[in-house]
Amino acid sequence: MTTYSYDRSIYEAESGDILMALTGESLITRAVSRDREPDFTKLVEMIRSADVGFTHAEMLFHDYEPTPAYMSGGTYMRSDPHNIAELQWMGFDFLSTACNHSFDYGEGGVLKNIENLRKFNMPFAGTGRNLAEARGPVYIETSKGRIALLSATTSGPPPGRAGDQRRDVQGRPGSNYIRHTVEYVVDKPTFDAIRLTSQGLHFEEQKERRRVGGFGAPLPPDTDTEFYLVGLWPMYESLSWVKFTLGAKFERHSTPHAGDLEGWLQRVRDARGMADWVICTMHNHESGNTEDEPAEAVQTIMRSCIDAGADVFVGHGPHQDRGIEIYNGKPIFYSLGDFFLENDTVLLQPQDNYLGQGLSWEHTPEQFYNTRSANETRGQTVAPRRWESALAMTKWNKGHEFAEIRLHPVDLGFGKPRYQRGRPVLADGDVAREILDRFERLSALYGTKVTREGNVGIVRP
Repeated sequence: MTTYSYDRSIYEAESGDILMALTGESLITRAVSRDREPDFTKLVEMIRSADVGFTHAEMLFHDYEPTPAYMSGGTYMRSDPHNIAELQWMGFDFLSTACNHSFDYGEGGVLKNIENLRKFNMPFAGTGRNLAEARGPVYIETSKGRIALLSATTSGPPPGRAGDQRRDVQGRPGSNYIRHTVEYVVDKPTFDAIRLTSQGLHFEEQKERRRVGGFGAPLPPDTDTEFYLVGLWPMYESLSWVKFTLGAKFERHSTPHAGDLEGWLQRVRDARGMADWVICTMHNHESGNTEDEPAEAVQTIMRSCIDAGADVFVGHGPHQDRGIEIYNGKPIFYSLGDFFLENDTVLLQPQDNYLGQGLSWEHTPEQFYNTRSANETRGQTVAPRRWESALAMTKWNKGHEFAEIRLHPVDLGFGKPRYQRGRPVLADGDVAREILDRFERLSALYGTKVTREGNVGIVRP
């Protein structure tokens, strides 16, 4: 009788080591494959050298076939579908697509973006024809094993949330939106004044017939110490509701919608059992006490995904870097900032945007962008941190053991003309130091130390 040994390794993936190239959001509108600056080609070579490359697609890839949805401000994001191939050329293997711009061109834009991503064979996660598709993982096969990507957003217009299917009604195209409640703790005079305002404007009457934005349950009853403010959205791009609580001092808190979070965690746990590696990513604009800190709901979601089996969590959305936490031995990037920032060379904008700037249908895109930025004197054009970020080369050793993050600072050309700036190159000098200083300062909030080797920041367990 022949005796077999089943303890020998036969697959490379069994070694449990991998190198991931992770970035923040790519607002790409221009081709890059002909660019040849040494600091750009070195960056591309690093991405290609990884076993897998990830970026967030902040653009919808289409040729303006879908009609624009209504939104109150912002850029209607659109990029030529051929730029999908440009991202592939750089070494990116898959994209996340859930964000506040997923619904810029309505359901048609969601579906056309999906169609073009599939046309170019670019795997993606975060949007779908219904909620099940939007929540679900996408898998790619690599020499280091099967990798799952899952994507969500906490920011976006309410209609952009994907809907569930029924046996008798189709689901709604959209993004994997995790709703949340924002709680403001205020003193008694403020509490009484806001509640009186709510009663005087008859917001209170809506509570008898209105559910919390489709949250799936009636609003909790008011008490002497807490109530929900109904009738106002806290901001146009957040599907959240505001709760006021009586307290001794002013504070702000937030909690994710339990059903939305559990629905996504179910898919994370499923991916854990179906892949060698699990990457979770989320778009979020919400902040804590300062812009540098993520909201409590964001931290809860990201840590919960790690607990559910994710190997790494990559945040993006606030257009700036935030800190890095090593949570239960797994890295969480609370935000990697802009990797491409070319939203002021989007080819066309809808008439609504021109009207919002006091312009007519006779005005041109250049006039729109000049007016919006007050001739480059306000907004992101005068905020250096919007044009600085890092490529995070993240490594695990054999045995699935997290080894290190190497942060390579990236310069997007702050101060250059709009038709040049926005493409990443490796940073140097003062820009590189400023980026690493920021990561060091913000990561220290979570007990994470960032050391340096020249222009590279290093995080180790």
